[in-house]
This record gives sequence, C-alpha cells and structure tokens, in this order.
Amino acid sequence: MESDSESEPGSGSASDSRPEVEPQPAGSYEWRYADEAGVSTPGPAVAFDTRESAERWLAENYRDLADDGITAVSLFDRNGVVFGPMPLDG
Repeated sequence: MESDSESEPGSGSASDSRPEVEPQPAGSYEWRYADEAGVSTPGPAVAFDTRESAERWLAENYRDLADDGITAVSLFDRNGVVFGPMPLDG
C-alpha cells in the first residue's frame, strides 16, 4: 500500500505544532521601553528580523536596560504589540 508522505503523522518538522506565524518584513520587530511609572522612555533603537532574535537580544541586554532605569519592555511588530509590557525583574 502506497502512502502520501504529506499525510503521514510525524512527517513534518517539530515546528509544525506551533501556531502559524505571518512572515514579517526585515527589521520589523522592535522593543519599546517603559520606566517605573509605566511611562514610555528612550532605549536602544534596534530592529530585528525575527521575534527569536529580538528575544535573544533582550536576554543578553536586560540587565543593562534595567541599570538605565528601564523597568518594562514590550515587543512590537508592524501590526502592533506582540507581547508586553513585561517587567525586567533581574
């Protein structure tokens, strides 16, 4: 009996169980910053091609951000907020 590999369970990659994510244009993810009062505050102006690269950057830099008085961050893409505000508890 022949089988169609597209319909076999487990024939896809591990990411098949993730919700489908709409592709974003290059540099379309950015962090926005807030201070202790929840007021928008300046921070590093960096753009990321993927959500994963934005999250990796935050993991590497959150202590420096907190040292600069930033207490929360939100991740935005071209459609609006992806998540946040998220406190920078270190």
